[in-house]
Amino acid sequence: MDSFNSYFPYAEYRPGQRHMLEVAAQAAREGGIIMIDAPTGSGKSSVVASLLAERKGRKVIIAVRTVSQLTTFIRELELVREKQPKLKTVYLVGKSSMCPLGGEGDVYRRCEGVKAFSSSLMRERAEKGACIPSKDPFILQQIRRMDRDHPLICPYYINSKMFVQAETAGMKMVPSTALRTKADRVIARPVTPRELGEFCGDICPYELMMHAARNTDVVILNYHHLFNRDIREQLYASLGIEPHDILLLIDEAHNCGDIITSIESVTLEERDLEQASRELLSLRRRHKGADAVSHVLPRLTTFIRGLTNSVEVEDWFDPSIFDRMIVRESLYRNMDEIVDDLIGISESIREKNLKSGEYRETAIERLTKFLFRLSLSATDPAYLTVYRKAPEGITLEVRNIDPTIPMQEICTAHACCILISGTLSPVDSYARYYFGDTPVTTLALPNNFPKENRLVVCANDITTAFSMRQNVDNNSRISDYTRAFCTLKGNLAIYFPSYQILETYADLAVPHIRGKKIFIEPRDATDAGSALTTFLSLPAQGRSGVLFAVCGGKWSEGLDYRGEMLNGAMVVGLPLAPFNRVRKMMIEYFRHKFGEEGEFLCYTLPAINRSLQALGRVLRTPQDRGVLVFGERRFLEKRVHNALPSWIQDEMIACEITRFREMVSQWES
Repeated sequence: MDSFNSYFPYAEYRPGQRHMLEVAAQAAREGGIIMIDAPTGSGKSSVVASLLAERKGRKVIIAVRTVSQLTTFIRELELVREKQPKLKTVYLVGKSSMCPLGGEGDVYRRCEGVKAFSSSLMRERAEKGACIPSKDPFILQQIRRMDRDHPLICPYYINSKMFVQAETAGMKMVPSTALRTKADRVIARPVTPRELGEFCGDICPYELMMHAARNTDVVILNYHHLFNRDIREQLYASLGIEPHDILLLIDEAHNCGDIITSIESVTLEERDLEQASRELLSLRRRHKGADAVSHVLPRLTTFIRGLTNSVEVEDWFDPSIFDRMIVRESLYRNMDEIVDDLIGISESIREKNLKSGEYRETAIERLTKFLFRLSLSATDPAYLTVYRKAPEGITLEVRNIDPTIPMQEICTAHACCILISGTLSPVDSYARYYFGDTPVTTLALPNNFPKENRLVVCANDITTAFSMRQNVDNNSRISDYTRAFCTLKGNLAIYFPSYQILETYADLAVPHIRGKKIFIEPRDATDAGSALTTFLSLPAQGRSGVLFAVCGGKWSEGLDYRGEMLNGAMVVGLPLAPFNRVRKMMIEYFRHKFGEEGEFLCYTLPAINRSLQALGRVLRTPQDRGVLVFGERRFLEKRVHNALPSWIQDEMIACEITRFREMVSQWES
């Protein structure tokens, strides 16, 4: 009998599911990296059963990107607990979602500052006999008097701590009785993130969940806890564990690359320089480097303003020219000397601000990070120096373009690492992109949903390729496909490569759509949520609508449109990133690294994934019926077609507009 049977919470295995769990169990026993491409309905979340069965005292950590994915694993583990009542689980989401303390500035910095001040105050009072800080009249008085917008003390943290006599001498801070009691309760009966604040009451939710996590078998956490090096190292230290004692499971792994490159990238704006100048004024007498740095900032401003004449929305800038322009006629010999002074100034400002209850990241700190990363980029081709133009001004960026090194470091450091997703196709390409030549075991599962419940179509007579965007016949056919698609019953979604292309074809098609409410994804996220809620509520009212949205946008990923919420999706075009000099440099970097495959990995593969994510909103359960349309002839080209999941390759019907109308009509009959 397989070891994971006693942790598998279902009556029977789906096709391919047992093999998937066997592969995962072997990795847990022997180590290694496993990448699993498993379509919706494959039961990929049950992989956790293999890790639990083989953990042998080690902790299982599950990394998720969204709260909905976190909820999926909470639900899965609750089913496992019906068979294994002693199993202990808990989750950690970001402090911004958990912290009940008000105030301005960065939540992590605020937490660090108030914890340090609160701990110092509590320890001082404990030495005078006040071992229960939450009952100390002096501390309570300080809390009442403090400025709520600039807190120095956290009452929730204070309610989470108490003091006992240390074994040697002095007082030892330990979790309060109330915190320990609630931590035991949250392990015994999981509380959803929405309920957590009310459950914790006057106890710090993060402290409570961290305390609980030290005593559990499984911890579910968000991506930033894992992929941000500083947060990860602090977390593991707090839990008292080392990576080699952890079995790691990463959900929705197609997102890892984007998350890592965003964490590794830094930006700088002109307004940051203006604020940095003001901050330096107050430091000139106290810090000897402040005056020298002040003389550098006007050159930075001049450099940024010089880019406003560019006709490009995004382009590369030469770091060596930047370096010479900034250092020239300054008091510094090179950029490293500027960075050294800035690091000292940043630490001085940060320490001063924390003591005064100011938790915003300063402009000097942003400038320090930017110049430090820029100086490193000179010898690391995985970073590009880029500028972006927008109505509000120029943004400079040192952009990371390659997630390989962080992925290798993280995944090889753990006892094993299993990466799962419904859109890791082709999985061998993702393994190459993430891990280079590091050995990786890959597995792709078939689609288990009934074939008769879906129609997969690809238009062979339309494209959004740049050379054809002004072609009248091509644009007319795209409009014809859109209008024919919208004759399908129920809620529908049409996805485009960009907002500009969306608006172009929506203008052509919308006036001809009858009987459906139209929703066009706004560029501003402010109203996107309420509009989506309205769209999803239409079927219950006997009505239907059409979403005009963007691949990779607010309405295309991480959303679960079950049942009648979405009956069909169409992707118009192959959503490639805009081809400019920055993109060309990325392609050259990956070609140098991987040969001809490099362009596919960094340019075409992300576009295919965005398309699959958008179309994947339709069929979420075996009972769902839906139509999936690839409105782009490039999906029939060999390299792109072979990268699609095997079930899509097998079922895809190539057609022209006349045949498409017939198939749509037959689907509804």
